[in-house]
Amino acid sequence: MNPRILERDPSDPQKQKKEGVNPLLKMVLELGPLMVFFFANARGAWLTQKFPALAEFGGPIFVATGLFMAATAIALIASWLLTRTLPIMPMVSGVVVFVFGALTLYLQDDIFIKMKPTIVNMLFGGVLLGGLFFGKSLLGYVFDSAFSLDAEGWKKLTFRWGLFFLFLALVNEVVWRNFSTDAWVTFKVWGIMPITLLFTFSQMPLIMRHSLEGKTGNEEKAGK
Repeated sequence: MNPRILERDPSDPQKQKKEGVNPLLKMVLELGPLMVFFFANARGAWLTQKFPALAEFGGPIFVATGLFMAATAIALIASWLLTRTLPIMPMVSGVVVFVFGALTLYLQDDIFIKMKPTIVNMLFGGVLLGGLFFGKSLLGYVFDSAFSLDAEGWKKLTFRWGLFFLFLALVNEVVWRNFSTDAWVTFKVWGIMPITLLFTFSQMPLIMRHSLEGKTGNEEKAGK
C-alpha cells in the first residue's frame, strides 16, 4: 500500500482515526511561523547582533522572511512526523511562502513577501468558489474535524469562506500599499486573526442550523 502524502478526504472514515491532531498543537503549528515572522521583524537588529550570520539576509524584513520560511518548513515537517500526512491548506500556503520568500531574499525586494497573503487568499477563495462551481464543498478539508454538517450547510459555509478569503486578499493589498512595512507586519499578525475569529463566530448560527449532530439529537428525542 502506498503511503499517503496529503490528508485524507473528509468523507474517509480513516481520517479521524489516523490523522487526528491535538487542536492546541495544530494551532501552534499554524500560527507559530507567523509569530516568528513578527518577532524577527520587530527585533531584526537585535537578532543580527546576536547572530551575525543573519545579517546576510539584509534588513529586518528580510531576516524575518528567512526565519519565516524556516519556521514554515519546521511546522510542515512536524505535521508530517505527527500524522504522516500534510494538511492541504498549510501546505499550499507554505509553497507560496517558499516561492515568494525566495524571491524576496534573492531580489532584496519585500514586495514579494507582502504580496504572499494576497496570492494565498485569492488562491483559497478561488479554489473554494471554483469547487462549488463543480459541485464540491471543499471546506470540509479544513473544518471536518470540528463540525459535522449536512451537504447544504457545507455548501453555504464554503461559499461564505470563499468570499471571505477574497476579502482578506483585498484588505492585504490596501494595507501593504498604503502603510509602512512595520504596520503591515503588525496587521498581518495581530489584525487578520481577530478579523478571522470574528467571521468564524459569525457563522455559528449557520453551523448550528445545519449540524448533523443537532439533527441526530432531535431525531433521538422525537423517537422516544
